Amino acid sequence: MFTNFMKIRLHITPARCISDIQKEFTTEFPFLKIEFFNNKSSSRSAFSANQLIPNSRTVGNSRLTCAEGDIEIDEEVKVNELEKIFKDRFNLAVQVFRKSGNLWLETTMTDNWTLQQQNTHGREISTGKKTDTKADDYDLNRDADH
Repeated sequence: MFTNFMKIRLHITPARCISDIQKEFTTEFPFLKIEFFNNKSSSRSAFSANQLIPNSRTVGNSRLTCAEGDIEIDEEVKVNELEKIFKDRFNLAVQVFRKSGNLWLETTMTDNWTLQQQNTHGREISTGKKTDTKADDYDLNRDADH
């Protein structure tokens, strides 16, 4: 079976505008977005709205030191893995958000889902159109602590 496997490469440098990185990401995953935070903590729960870096700034103007390099992102990477790569390789705190109608929701409860699962779920919620998927792919309770 042939599948259209998405893979993108983002070039990260201190001189890049955050909005450019976000646009490249959202072009491939239209129901997802990444936000950058001024946060040195490795705990995602420590992120707050007042730490959100405006997307008009450059990566280097975010008051964090940033390594330079490329990151290859494919649709099978999990959200928590992607966020960890940004932190470990580039010293950047990012959070993935999923579109839900007119809102953007943090993916903290489903951060072990792949980008493809997140994007498909965002499309289904936002457009009301179901796609052909396995029945248990989007069970919101499957990974919750009981």
